[in-house]
Formats: sequence, C-alpha cells, structure tokens
Amino acid sequence: MASIFTKIINGDIPCHKVAEDENFIAFLDINPNAKGHALCVPKEEVDKLFDLGEHMYLQLMQFSRRVAKALEKTVDCNRVGMAVIGLEVPHVHVHLIPLNSMDDMDFSSKVSMTDDEMAELAAEIRQKLQ
Repeated sequence: MASIFTKIINGDIPCHKVAEDENFIAFLDINPNAKGHALCVPKEEVDKLFDLGEHMYLQLMQFSRRVAKALEKTVDCNRVGMAVIGLEVPHVHVHLIPLNSMDDMDFSSKVSMTDDEMAELAAEIRQKLQ
C-alpha cells in the first residue's frame, strides 16, 4: 500500500509544496514544530534512509540543503535543524525545522498555522529557491 507521502507525490493528497525536481519533493509539514517546518521526500518509496542507494542519498542531502537555504531566507530563525526519524511514515523523509531554541526540535511541541498562512509561506519559500 502506498505511503501518505506517495499519495502526496501522486497528487492524491494536497500539500503546500515548496520545491520539486525529478527525484524529490519538499512540502510544509501539516503538523509543524515551528513555522516553516518542511519535509524533503524522495519520490521513490523507500522505508529507511540508509536503504537509499548512495547516489540517491547524496542527492537527497543536496536537495535538502537547497530547501534549508531557502527556509533561512524566508523564516526568521537562528538556523535550520535537520532530523531523520522515519518511524511515523515508512517512507524516507528529512525534517527541516527553523530553530530559535532547542525546544523547536521537540516533536511533541507543535505550532498552529491556517491553510492560508501555510500557502503564503510555501509561496515565499519557493521564491527564495529561484
């Protein structure tokens, strides 16, 4: 059965997309730790990060770096943190989280954003990728 991320990639579930290329997609997390929390996901459905081929792994890190740089230009933060946990969805994904404190990496602490706020933020991040 397809993961929720595969359904997003296929367009079956909407998302607030911030970047996409032939192998990867990045979109805002619907339950963010902080404003701008984004997920970078390979389009190929692979469960575990280290099961990716080396080339695809390196490409994912390069893609994630591009998105992180755009996040830094868009969201007021001290830095962008990265986490790869992967227990909640069996499809590789990199969390990029704008950080102002260590609490921003606490996955039990979330912020609330409206759909309009997320759409506006996604558009701003996409502009910074240009």
